[in-house]
Amino acid sequence: MSSPTIVTTDQLFKVAYGKFAIGAYNINNAEQSIGLFQGCMQSQAPFIIQISKGARKYTDKRMLEAIIRTSAEMFPEAIFAVHLDHGDEETCYDCIKSGFYSSVMIDASHESFEENIAITKRVVDVAHAAGISVEAELGMLGGVEEDIEVDEGNACLTNPEEAVEFIARSGCDSLAAAIGTSHGAYKFQGAQSLHFEVLESIMNKTPGMPIVMHGSSSVPKEEVRRINEAGGTLDPSACGVNEEEYLPAAKLGVTKINIDTDGRLVWTRVHREFFRDNTDQFDFRPPGKIFMKEYGDFIAHKNGKLGSAGTLETVRKAVS
Repeated sequence: MSSPTIVTTDQLFKVAYGKFAIGAYNINNAEQSIGLFQGCMQSQAPFIIQISKGARKYTDKRMLEAIIRTSAEMFPEAIFAVHLDHGDEETCYDCIKSGFYSSVMIDASHESFEENIAITKRVVDVAHAAGISVEAELGMLGGVEEDIEVDEGNACLTNPEEAVEFIARSGCDSLAAAIGTSHGAYKFQGAQSLHFEVLESIMNKTPGMPIVMHGSSSVPKEEVRRINEAGGTLDPSACGVNEEEYLPAAKLGVTKINIDTDGRLVWTRVHREFFRDNTDQFDFRPPGKIFMKEYGDFIAHKNGKLGSAGTLETVRKAVS
């Protein structure tokens, strides 16, 4: 039995809240899209496709939409939402107008508290009129995300008291909270982990509000090691979020967990190893096929850690 394919982000959040987290995966090309769909069907999980400003510019925003629509036709059992990741105000309006997106993220976290509210409220008003939900961010993650770079010294955790006021005044539908993660491959040093006390406080003060965790790749040591053995020069001390912390975070209201860097590491490892071991090759399709399989396996593994694996039929009943 096939299902509606593109559903609203809110529909997914209502099913997941307090139980598991939905994996939100960034894609830029056909290989990532096909691997993502394969992995989610393999693990029987709903998912969120994330499209960043950079991805929309990489080829053309219409190309990505066509790739996603074709992938959905290839995998008609899939249940997913389409989300704009880290949008500015202008990009949010463009995505809302397109009619293709389930939700948009307005990232005005680098602005003052009052300006963040004002910008978010403007986007919320336009989005809600079109039946689209809005994710906003309060607090700032360190690291690099597309063209945004935040020095670790300027990163700051989300203030739970401010979160209550921000949600009430902005009208946002989900909140990206800074709880200790950061963008890119270099997240943690030593035995650091998520600030569960901040997350729990936010949940207790804003019950039922979906929380989003950005910068949640785990940066597997094995991937970094293999990339370096195949000619890469990544810092071997790179460290990400412990996968075992995904589900405990989901129990505290985290309903969407963003994963991008890990997928890039898989792509880099596959291609470096292929061309290292096949020095006479110049066809990009053989490693592309390997990547789709490897990326699919990676996605299925992540969904298992998120708790979303095996929930597809439950979600199907809830959204149908």
